[in-house]
Amino acid sequence: MPESKSKVTTLRVSGVGKIINRELIPFTRQTASMLNAGMSILAAVSTLEDQCLHPGFKRVLRTLRENIESGMPFSEGLRHFPQIFDDMYLNMIAAGEKSGQFAPVLKRLAVMLDASARLVRKVKSAMTYPIVVLSMALLIAGALITFVVPVFVEMFEGFGSKLPTPTQILVDLSDFIRNYWYFLLAAVIAGAIAFRKWKATVAGRYQYDKFILRLPVFGELVQKVSVARFSRLFAQMLVSGVPILDAMQVVALSIGNKVMESSILAARSGIEQGNTLSASLEGKPFLPTLMIRMIAAGEKSGRIDEMLDSVADTYDDEVETTLSALTSLMEPLLMVFLGLIIGSIVVAMYLPIFKLGTVVNN
Repeated sequence: MPESKSKVTTLRVSGVGKIINRELIPFTRQTASMLNAGMSILAAVSTLEDQCLHPGFKRVLRTLRENIESGMPFSEGLRHFPQIFDDMYLNMIAAGEKSGQFAPVLKRLAVMLDASARLVRKVKSAMTYPIVVLSMALLIAGALITFVVPVFVEMFEGFGSKLPTPTQILVDLSDFIRNYWYFLLAAVIAGAIAFRKWKATVAGRYQYDKFILRLPVFGELVQKVSVARFSRLFAQMLVSGVPILDAMQVVALSIGNKVMESSILAARSGIEQGNTLSASLEGKPFLPTLMIRMIAAGEKSGRIDEMLDSVADTYDDEVETTLSALTSLMEPLLMVFLGLIIGSIVVAMYLPIFKLGTVVNN
């Protein structure tokens, strides 16, 4: 099992998010390059400390250098910063130190982190467009209901005729929002807080992740991203010399989905009982048959790490294909949705004007 973090003093660092997203991959890659060039780990860390511009990460490198100078192993120095270096990173580094393959492990780690970051960027990029369009639709609809509809209400008051049902509903909605907006705001805030607290519980997070996996299209996308991440992390940890049980424990906790995590931990129990990896994964919820069959083939050939890399590449390609198809499908759907929302409001506002001739004759 991975070493407990309770034995190590945790040091706080500012700007953790930026360090992980912008500094961690270059640090790993550059350290590997310098070690391959014949530099010692102390010289490599000192060089990176001198050229580092991020104040928070510079402090991390300074602490690492001081720990190495005092005789502490590199992996132990990293354990002081669990916010930046997770269990997967630490276990691979520790395995590389023990096996004498420190530089190759760092290089593989950099490649793996880069691939994971690239996959996340693709998903975020694909999701940005629909989120922006939906947000604009809600803002425009809110502005029309709050500021434009009241102007039309003053015009409608002199008609001397009952308003059409869609117009009356829109007027009532506008009055409600303008008069009770603080209740609506309080309800939204309270709902968001309650949802976050529920999601923070073990049962809540499990049910939320299960719901996401059952969504059409999006659930399949999340499943493929999780499988690609599991396969790539697992392959690199095995190649780096991490024992299979430790690797499965760490990868399960790093996958980012509680349902998939539960399936992988259940498979880990099967391995403890003497079953093969593929047999242990068989029948577990949301683990695809293709992945299991490919792993079984890797076990027969004795190249399970290479087969896991192939699984990761396969699902990376499927994620990219799914994202392209999803983006192409969402563009017209979002335009239709935007047209329906804004168009319905505009038509409801102008319906009384269309009936103006009838009102005047009466």
